[in-house]
Amino acid sequence: MLNKYPLWKNLLVAIVVLLGFVYALPNLFPDDYAVQVAGSSASATVDEQVLERAENALSDAGIDYRNPEVGDDVALLRFDTSEAQLSARSTLQETLGEEYVAALSLAPTTPEWLRAIGAMPMNLGLDLRGGVHFLMEVDMEAAVERRLEVYASEMKRKLREERVRYRGGDLDDGQRLRFVFPDEETRDEAHSMVRSEYDQFRLERDSDGEDYLLYLELSDQSVAEIQDYALNQNLTTLRNRVNELGVAEPLIQQQGEERIVVQLPGVQDTAEAKRVLGSTANLEFRLEAKSDAPSSRKESFPFRNNPERTAELERDVIITGDNVADAQQSFDENGQPQVNITLDGPGGRMMRDTTRDAIQRQLGVLFIEHSSEEVERQVDGETVTERVRETERSIISLATIRSTLGSNFRVTGLESVGEASELALLLRAGALAAPMYFVEERTIGPSLGQENIESGINSVILGFILVALMMLAIYKLFGLLANLALVVNLTLLVSIMSALGATLTLPGIAGIVLTVGMAVDANVLIFERIKEELREGLPVQSAINAGYSRAFVSIFDANVTTFLVAAILFAVGTGPVKGFAVTLLIGILTSMFTALMVSRAIVNATVGGRRDINALSI
Repeated sequence: MLNKYPLWKNLLVAIVVLLGFVYALPNLFPDDYAVQVAGSSASATVDEQVLERAENALSDAGIDYRNPEVGDDVALLRFDTSEAQLSARSTLQETLGEEYVAALSLAPTTPEWLRAIGAMPMNLGLDLRGGVHFLMEVDMEAAVERRLEVYASEMKRKLREERVRYRGGDLDDGQRLRFVFPDEETRDEAHSMVRSEYDQFRLERDSDGEDYLLYLELSDQSVAEIQDYALNQNLTTLRNRVNELGVAEPLIQQQGEERIVVQLPGVQDTAEAKRVLGSTANLEFRLEAKSDAPSSRKESFPFRNNPERTAELERDVIITGDNVADAQQSFDENGQPQVNITLDGPGGRMMRDTTRDAIQRQLGVLFIEHSSEEVERQVDGETVTERVRETERSIISLATIRSTLGSNFRVTGLESVGEASELALLLRAGALAAPMYFVEERTIGPSLGQENIESGINSVILGFILVALMMLAIYKLFGLLANLALVVNLTLLVSIMSALGATLTLPGIAGIVLTVGMAVDANVLIFERIKEELREGLPVQSAINAGYSRAFVSIFDANVTTFLVAAILFAVGTGPVKGFAVTLLIGILTSMFTALMVSRAIVNATVGGRRDINALSI
């Protein structure tokens, strides 16, 4: 018998190998460091005139650039080093102003004919490109408390509209609302009203001497929905803030039930990134309290630029920063910084309804900021580190209402242009639904990323050489054929990761090294089976056929087991673990294909068609 594939199978192997080499080729063309200039809004167009301004700014700053181009309303300038790229980004942002966003980017150098068929190089992870990594935790308790405060304001307004007498309405132990009524009939009236309009609460009636109490506690399902909303809203807000920062190809994803991972490739200014991402600044708009208002309906706050000065505001909130649709920094008639605010539909209606009956009263803008710091304290003789969280509320503006306010107005009283710009950015990007705190922070420089790439490539090459030498020494000609299949395996692995848009990380490179070692396992099983069949006296061609056929079950079992483990790692792992799992999963598939199909095709082509062969170099 002869060992030959039918024509269709040979064509299949040839086409797959050819496509593998073609789609792996882009990885031989490394990306250029680049800065991408785009408009911050739809009205800001990027044309040749903008590109000329950018080029002039770089020339004046002595920054070398090359290959400037404009396309699809985006300008791109390339640089030789990451240092030049970082300097250029700062220069361009300062020159072009807030109307444009200068973002760090990597520009492909892949030939046009490869890009035309969708062949692109693999994306590189943060550990290979450099940048910053943050792990942030969402304060779920604060999310629930914030929603309860909103509900409390709504309920108190409805009770006043229905002329239901009450006291309180504040948070009780941070978990529920507590209302006090003068008699049982009034309490029952409020109970019926709340039960008909708010199905997310569990209601409890009680009495305390002469007072009749009504407690409102959120159901477990409502708490879960609030927490889920807070996490998703914070994810959206972070993505908007990262866009404002001007970072190309960021990674922002959920990790677990309360945490968010943010990776910003190419960013080296961690202070600016932390300030913008972690800032939980929000605004509340409240009327100044009347002097004869009961103390339960007003609060005293200091002014932000003069803490010794205070003012009393109503506890009821008109709107918050959540209702802001747009915010832009500008200057007032005296040249002082201000923020022009545009509200969404519901926010504009609430502002209009409230200020219509409040002419000549003062409107306060309350600035709210959450912060945290780690402090050490002694517990039972041991030092314990705790995270202490604080919330600061201060007035940044208190102005007299001259006429009914609508969807457009301005906030003044800001200390500097920088403060106004940052407040506008935060409001424009959206308010966080709950405070977030930095749990972990890592910075990887571009030079370290390049070192990681070089180390990873060297480890793959070294692993390949050692495996290839071992195969040659043990299996001679068949070892050489196995090495050719190993080259194809690596090529297919790289091409599939490139085609899928997978991100290569340092653990991913470890997965490639592991794949190099695992890929020859199947060949070892096949070759040992062939040698065993030869010892049993089978003819050479029959031994080859039996070796590939009978080793299949063992190869399949071993790879399925590893595949399942890699799939579990991918499903439950995060970050580096998932990067390793992706490479391992693809490597298992390519290893099986090259060992069972490509390797046999090569063997068939070299010795499978010879009738006169009596011995194998194995």
